[in-house]
Amino acid sequence: MATIGMNGVTVEYRQDGRGPALLLLHSLLTEMSVFDRVLPPLTRTHRVTCLNLPGFGASDPVELNSVGEHADHVARVMDALSLPPTVDVFGNGFGAFVALELAIRHGTRIGRLMVADTAPGFPEPARAPFRGMAEKVRTIGISAILDTAIGRMFPVAFQSTHPEVVAARKAALAPADAACFARACLALAELDLRSRLASIRNPTLVMCGALDQTTPPALAREVASAIPGALYRDIDDSGHCPMLEQPEALVSMLESFMSGSGKGDG
Repeated sequence: MATIGMNGVTVEYRQDGRGPALLLLHSLLTEMSVFDRVLPPLTRTHRVTCLNLPGFGASDPVELNSVGEHADHVARVMDALSLPPTVDVFGNGFGAFVALELAIRHGTRIGRLMVADTAPGFPEPARAPFRGMAEKVRTIGISAILDTAIGRMFPVAFQSTHPEVVAARKAALAPADAACFARACLALAELDLRSRLASIRNPTLVMCGALDQTTPPALAREVASAIPGALYRDIDDSGHCPMLEQPEALVSMLESFMSGSGKGDG
């Protein structure tokens, strides 16, 4: 792990491998160690950069009030790290929303865009849980939503058979900055990309865990349908976190798409 100072803000990151540049963006319920199982194969062919978003790991808290502001922050980090002019990007969950905004706002900095477990926005009933988590975190702390986070991340069957993964994820999320987490929850509650997804011109792969109840496949398919030429793939037997649930399948899809041989439904 390493850190870089950026206008007085510390950003934690990790870089491994050689080859074309690939940036990985984690979800709101994880931090960059969630990519540990997919890094070995990806770094055989790519120079992979992972970073912790503001308030996660050793990255300083930053007051960002929208997903777009998070995307602008990531673009600044890309410049600070002197990443190549064009970088392939993969994001999961919140990281997928950030990646979509990155493509909308800074599309020339991105080569291939790959997102998993995302949506164009949330129907009103699905916005309330984000507001509820924000309120709990602000009044009690991150500990108040750890069980909720696990339930949103993993299907019940996976939780039962992988208690060590559940424990590790709780331990990794617990130190997250409460204010940053709450702001991100509220940003998701207000997010609506529907009118802007068609502006994305990057080659795009949209994936979704077939068992994901947080951003169900139907919502992810809406994203793929809205982006010109985007491909869609289901990730079988996975919920919201394919890096931990189906790492081999995820890597296969990413590598196939980045090599230009990927096929999808879109």
